[in-house]
Amino acid sequence: MPIRGWRAEFTRYGAPAAFLAAVTVAVLLVRAGLSADEGARTRTVTRSILEKPAASGPAASPRRHYRIKEGDTLESVAARFDVSVDRILELNPGIDPTALRIAQRIRVA
Repeated sequence: MPIRGWRAEFTRYGAPAAFLAAVTVAVLLVRAGLSADEGARTRTVTRSILEKPAASGPAASPRRHYRIKEGDTLESVAARFDVSVDRILELNPGIDPTALRIAQRIRVA
């Protein structure tokens, strides 16, 4: 009789517990797959929203700005962004190269 009792107990409690464990694992795997897919989709949507359409023509360079920090000179900023001092002066009419202020915003491209 003890074997019959053990089988009855397993059938009564073990089979439903195994089924619930299997369903839980399946749900977790599906959720993980959906979360990974949603993350990729979110990055793609965010990237497409943030990207600006390319302008046509030779003047299609993106604008870049820089905030002057302590110790910066036009020469050091020009070297940092690989442009000439003359180009920075051309992009920033009215700027005084000898009187740069900390946190002053200048265009570098």
